[in-house]
Amino acid sequence: MRIVKLARRDEASPEGRLHKDVLANEPSLLDNCAAISGGMKLSILRAAGFVFALPACAFATNAVVNMSHYDMMRPDFVRIKAEGVMGVIHEATYPAFQRDAQYAVRQQTATRAGLLWGAYHYGNGSDPIRQADHFLSVVSSARAQADQLSRPPGVLLVLDFEKNGHYPGGTMRVDQAVAFVERIRERTGSYPGLYSGEYRLRQVLNSPKVSPASKRVLLNCWLWIANYHYQPRSTAPWAYWHLWQYCGDGKCDLPRSGFPKSVANIVKAERNIFRGSRSELEDFWRERAWQIGGEKRDRPPARIAADLRASGPAADSATIETVR
Repeated sequence: MRIVKLARRDEASPEGRLHKDVLANEPSLLDNCAAISGGMKLSILRAAGFVFALPACAFATNAVVNMSHYDMMRPDFVRIKAEGVMGVIHEATYPAFQRDAQYAVRQQTATRAGLLWGAYHYGNGSDPIRQADHFLSVVSSARAQADQLSRPPGVLLVLDFEKNGHYPGGTMRVDQAVAFVERIRERTGSYPGLYSGEYRLRQVLNSPKVSPASKRVLLNCWLWIANYHYQPRSTAPWAYWHLWQYCGDGKCDLPRSGFPKSVANIVKAERNIFRGSRSELEDFWRERAWQIGGEKRDRPPARIAADLRASGPAADSATIETVR
């Protein structure tokens, strides 16, 4: 991404400081979960704490890391898996039409270690259909070049929809994100995930200038949201997040005992919590991953562009948002 860029902007938002005191109590509540599972007798207060902590300890899984070429170390994927991580989502492409130099080799080593594999594209304000096609080309090429043991059975795809302040091409607009995810669906049969920070989502997608039609399309994507201060609450128009990036480049304001910042030999990791159990995470990944080789071409790129123009300028130029 660099995902850390987006989440650091979130730090400046008021809600970035709002719930720190609340979450400061979370490790002790999580400890109550372990105490109950061990059959220990709890006081009424500790039992109450368990009730409030139940979603975190019973229905969430801290088992996904994301990486890019900015991570300069050689990841020890065997150790990463041994420490409980199940999946890796790696940058594959970024502006302007560049491929991440680390993507292919890390795909091979992570797959050999038994990890699930995903890929993301960092979007910009250029032609979204060309971006989508370039992204799929890089992902499929990397898989084709790997041997059988280094070839993931499927690749979980994501659009990194954040404010672009360090690559050429400007920031991707909402209508361009719609065109990108529609093109991915056209060619793969499934919508990708959409990554962004909580503050940006709230400012951009809840704008009255964004058309209901655009929101309906993006709702087909599963939501990956970043907040380094507290559990995301502003997920509209989504009902909830699927993946929460709570730590980026080692930056995290949450209690370290409950929210580790490192993994294996990566000291400043980018870590994520999945809303669900480990088995549910595996099912989620496999159901949504691109099974490369089964492309669909229901509509040509020109038809998608025509549909965007038909939606009118209100959903297009008006969505070039300014996000602090």
